[in-house]
Amino acid sequence: MVDTSEKWNDKYSKKVSVGHIPMPNKKLSGLKPVLKGGKALDLACGLGGNSFYLAENGYAVTGLDISEVAVNFVNKEAGRRSMQVKAYSADLSNQLKNTDDQYDLVIMTYFLARSLFPTIKQLVNTNGYFFMETYFKAGPGSKETISDAYKLESNELLEVFRDWRIIFFEEAEEEGRQTILCQKK
Repeated sequence: MVDTSEKWNDKYSKKVSVGHIPMPNKKLSGLKPVLKGGKALDLACGLGGNSFYLAENGYAVTGLDISEVAVNFVNKEAGRRSMQVKAYSADLSNQLKNTDDQYDLVIMTYFLARSLFPTIKQLVNTNGYFFMETYFKAGPGSKETISDAYKLESNELLEVFRDWRIIFFEEAEEEGRQTILCQKK
């Protein structure tokens, strides 16, 4: 059986070998008026599409991903483009708990580890933001190839972040996608 890091290393190696250009999340890029710059953390950053977008918009970005292939690509590309992005290899399921770092923005797209929610709440500065987009258990026709273990319940992010100011929330049933941007009070 292939372990998680090997699986993602293989996936990203294939993308890098064909010249894949990482793009930012569409909803994140649509929220540009809220993005004021500062210090950002991109959890499960992959090949860095969101990280590069945030750096272009005034953030010093730390990216974390389980794939060393992705981390190496992000760091090489950030250097080539002279961007304030630094990526590190990390298994988010157990390496994020003991940090005193604080961020103006934390993002996580298409990765779900509910155990991270309390840590994320601690990582975000007062008046800072959290952005997340991932799959949820929608009706028929949603992403059936994704295990329900990796899908949110309907309105789950609203419930988890109910004590934060909700700036944007969307549940796209036809796409099986849930998106939130919220601000820590």
